[in-house]
Amino acid sequence: MKIGRRDFILGSLSVSLANHLICGLGHCQDQSKEVGAPNIIIILADDLGYGDVGCYGQSYILTPNIDRLAKEGVQFLDGYAGSPVCAPSRCCLMTGYHTGHARIRANSTIPLMPEDITIAEVLKKAGYVTGLIGKWGLGEPETPGIPNLQGFDEFYGYLNQVHAHNYYPDYLWRNMNKERIEGNVISDIPGVCAQCSQYAHDLLTKEALEFIRRNASNKFFLYLSFTIPHANNELGNAKGNGMEVPSDEPYSDRPWPQPQKNHAAMITRLDDSVGKILSLLEELRIDENTLILFSSDNGPHKEGGADPEFFKSSGPLKGYKRSLYEGGIRVPFIIRWKGRIEGGKKSTTPVSFWDILPTFAELAGITSPQKIDGISFAPLLFGEENIVSSFMNRPLYWEFYEGGFQQAMRLGEWKIILNKYGDPLELYNLVEDIGEKNNLAGKYPDKTKELSEIMKLQRTPSPYWQTPLD
Repeated sequence: MKIGRRDFILGSLSVSLANHLICGLGHCQDQSKEVGAPNIIIILADDLGYGDVGCYGQSYILTPNIDRLAKEGVQFLDGYAGSPVCAPSRCCLMTGYHTGHARIRANSTIPLMPEDITIAEVLKKAGYVTGLIGKWGLGEPETPGIPNLQGFDEFYGYLNQVHAHNYYPDYLWRNMNKERIEGNVISDIPGVCAQCSQYAHDLLTKEALEFIRRNASNKFFLYLSFTIPHANNELGNAKGNGMEVPSDEPYSDRPWPQPQKNHAAMITRLDDSVGKILSLLEELRIDENTLILFSSDNGPHKEGGADPEFFKSSGPLKGYKRSLYEGGIRVPFIIRWKGRIEGGKKSTTPVSFWDILPTFAELAGITSPQKIDGISFAPLLFGEENIVSSFMNRPLYWEFYEGGFQQAMRLGEWKIILNKYGDPLELYNLVEDIGEKNNLAGKYPDKTKELSEIMKLQRTPSPYWQTPLD
């Protein structure tokens, strides 16, 4: 069994990937038109659970456009976020490292540094125009971590993740300058509006559509980092309902608690924005030249009045945000490239946020940074099933710091969890027990010890994140 981070993939994937990309990118001999590398759009939801959308089993909340992405693309059933909370998950997405090696391993104000290489920087080298719209959380003002110093040509949105709680902010950042939002006035309670005129999610959607229009004739990368359906925690603390949305339609007449009506309305509003993007790509006739990745930064939250049990937001999974059980880290993970990737496919191959950078680098025809944790799953998009074993035989690792040091690792069908340093290890077979109901550590002590030793190898000490292991 190979447990290294990249060694096993360098040989077997290179030929199969090339064979599929030659045809997938339009270079087969029987094709008259070369397509080239795709435009790339990442649509990232905030605290959207595995079970919050229809294609993953949701039956109450309407998500027809996200479901359409799954119908026309590849739906990964074992897709993982980088962390059970925001900032480290987004760091894993941007840099290709898991939280055992990433610079940012917990929610904090520690920024990315100049030596950190992001997806945006990689794609710029391949000639992409790069834009970030929405929530960043990886660098405060006047630090090296701001988006314009991390590979993004354009930025509009929130730098600070707490600022992003407020859906009616009085300003958003445009590149390195604050831009006033007319009609929004903050009350005496920070993060809560006294005058609530312009809803930030709608502004972000509008900005995304304008970015796509401006760059329709260019090769572009858009990281559309929405804040829905995250709670406004400050509003929730003040009024008990932090699910801040202009209207609870189309759920106004449902016999649900008001926070749940609002929560559902936020998700459907997110879905509507996805639909607007799909419609624009068709209008501009670039839908077949554009790859879309839809996902969420972690599992569903229990904040601002939201109740993840009400809509079964984790689906069949155990846990939610801030948990290393599957419900905290397994998320919707859909990739659609119309006309290039066969639609309607469902994959049970485990993939993760740190795999996204090398995957997009492969599709863009450029080399990804060396010695990152991620590996390209581009061959899977084109039906290359004989490389699945390589993905099953590499460890996926997470560590978390709230409430004591926690670790988890998946290797194939097995998942090992340390819920708190000093507590007994837990072992689960995810193929037989997706809900992590049956702890097998006592039944399989040798397997538990084996995985524990492998898990110890998955991290390096960090000056920012001290643990009992350091």
